[in-house]
Amino acid sequence: MNVFRLAGDISHLLAIIVLLIKIWKTRSCAGISGKSQILFALVYTSRYLDLFTSFISPYNSAMKMFFIASSYATIYLMYRKFRATYDRNHDTFRIEFLLLPVIVLSFVVNHDFTPLEILWTFSIYLESVAILPQLFMVSKTGQAETITSHYLFALGSYRALYIVNWVYRYYFEGFYDLIAIVAGIVQTVLYCDFFYLYVTKVLKGKQLTLPA
Repeated sequence: MNVFRLAGDISHLLAIIVLLIKIWKTRSCAGISGKSQILFALVYTSRYLDLFTSFISPYNSAMKMFFIASSYATIYLMYRKFRATYDRNHDTFRIEFLLLPVIVLSFVVNHDFTPLEILWTFSIYLESVAILPQLFMVSKTGQAETITSHYLFALGSYRALYIVNWVYRYYFEGFYDLIAIVAGIVQTVLYCDFFYLYVTKVLKGKQLTLPA
């Protein structure tokens, strides 16, 4: 494992921890898209089914279990424990418009037409767009809490660091995965506007608000 992948994993880990702490400490899931969290749960579940069929390392298995468990814990907190604080009125993105094309694409463009490989491909494609309901929600409300902004920045940084990881692996290991690279670029591009607002507003101590 190279330093860029490790940094990406740490950023991903921090994003989820920040999200869970935000929900638990404020006793509220206001400003968080439950639909994005459902999509992320689908991503981790479909990607890490190999947890039961292959072993790479204790680190790898622990991270897989954490991502699966934390995604369902987040859904539980949002839809059960703190459901009264969930903003359904602004979380209105039609996720079927993401799921259907991703399902079709995962069957058409993949590395190997086997169940686990198709599920892995589905998870890669879905992850690239899973943040859209959250970004759509921010665009509807016109703002995001500072802690939510930190969560989104860490989540976006994770994928950007993974792109650097792929570049490193191509030059030093002669390995690349075109599906993962293209999906990662798409995902990072979706964050570009948010990154700009984060740097120009949140890092200067201001609340993230969208231009009128």
